Amino acid sequence: MLSQHSHFIVPSCHDKQTSSVVNFPAVVSPPSTAVVYDQHGPPDTVTRFAEIPPMEINENDVCVRMLAAPINPADINRIEGVYPVRPPVPGIGGWEGVGEVHAVGSTVKALSPGDWVIHSAYLPGTWQTYVVEDQSLWYKIDKSTPIEYAATVSVNPLSALRMLEDFVALKPGDTIVQNGATSIVGQCVIQLARVRGIHSINIIRDKPGSDEIKEKLMKLGADKVLTESELEVKCVKNLLDDLPEPLLGLNCVGGNAATMVVKFLKQGGTMVTYGGMSKKPITISTTSFIFKDISLKGYWLQEKKLNKAQYRCSIDYLLALARAGRLKYEMEMVPFKDFHTALERAMGKHGSRRKQVLKF
Repeated sequence: MLSQHSHFIVPSCHDKQTSSVVNFPAVVSPPSTAVVYDQHGPPDTVTRFAEIPPMEINENDVCVRMLAAPINPADINRIEGVYPVRPPVPGIGGWEGVGEVHAVGSTVKALSPGDWVIHSAYLPGTWQTYVVEDQSLWYKIDKSTPIEYAATVSVNPLSALRMLEDFVALKPGDTIVQNGATSIVGQCVIQLARVRGIHSINIIRDKPGSDEIKEKLMKLGADKVLTESELEVKCVKNLLDDLPEPLLGLNCVGGNAATMVVKFLKQGGTMVTYGGMSKKPITISTTSFIFKDISLKGYWLQEKKLNKAQYRCSIDYLLALARAGRLKYEMEMVPFKDFHTALERAMGKHGSRRKQVLKF
């Protein structure tokens, strides 16, 4: 989806003629360079750079010069056309990022040129050099925040925080269990739990370098890190040692990895599923439902519809932790001009495992 103020059509890759733009107002944005796609399909073949004409800046609008924007798995899925929300085409990629206010409309008072902002709602089109949207859709943040964390705070860390807060009333000394612990959400869960005095049990896949991965997660604050093969025992709770049984389980894998999370949960526990990396269904025993009263929930941040106060409180909290060095995860900054290299890495090519963040 293009900006609501766009008075243009993205030129098709099959049509090299420049689209005409008429009746520009006195105040417009600079021209923008964007990553666009004309149809859904493999992102590395359907995306291309395009020059976007200037856009109108109305009295309530803010023009933002993008500073950094990540490539998230959901961004890739949207371009592929397999995400639950299928944006119309032609479109501009990216749903997350941080920018600097370039210009404001005549009635805008809360924001000024030079301020750093992120979207206060999930809007498409962050993979471009300039974005124009209504002032109500921008949220000012502290400029001392490391740019890579400002660009990536509103999806993965926010999901981790909300899942820890919104399903079970956890208190210091409680325990949670999760699979997918090496993901950015998983790493954030470990660190946010540690900050709150909550224990975490973390399940990882069996693969070369597991010992190094365990060490890394323990340094982040994990209490236990176990491979899936280590959980192939009759009673996984014997692995708890002196930790309380978990009240909350988080699942982003599915299949047997989800079953392992359920095995750890105490009577009346809850498992929240927010992904399905294995593409395998979740299978839960009848015993878990009848005799353990286990609850299964799903979580999708985009449909959570946080109110503005809750969103801002959560973002401020997370960015304060990042500035203090208490919330960390690995990222790789890539120049915007090298978008297609970053995209290939984000799609799992070239062996890179770090989140790719475009720097404008």
